[in-house]
Amino acid sequence: MAAKYVRALMRWRLARYMVASTAGTLVDFGTFLALFAAGVVAPVVAAVASYVLGMVLHWFISSRFVFPDRLAGACWERGGQQVLFAASALAGLAITAGAVGLFEDAGRDPRLGKLVAMAGSFVCVFLIRLLWVFRQR
Repeated sequence: MAAKYVRALMRWRLARYMVASTAGTLVDFGTFLALFAAGVVAPVVAAVASYVLGMVLHWFISSRFVFPDRLAGACWERGGQQVLFAASALAGLAITAGAVGLFEDAGRDPRLGKLVAMAGSFVCVFLIRLLWVFRQR
């Protein structure tokens, strides 16, 4: 019975995007925390590097699970869509780097900045991807 409700929920694009975003966020935030704890790079560098790793995972999940009906054909068309996906990630990356940098400059814990950025980035990037990257053709 519960499986029926889970399948119905997963038909919704936003719910599927939340799954992709959660997976990307786990990789992103986990990597950020590991780099931050190791102290091998500045917090902003750790935030950027971890965000990029999360976005690579996010592409694979988004293109095959969230927007499979809107995935471009192979070769140049798909490559163009990947470039747009990466460009949309720049908006999230700017939000992430900006928030972490602001928190660090204010003497606050950069991990809080990362959490704030995750919420803003989610909304912004989802809308860009829905309306632009994976627009209905």
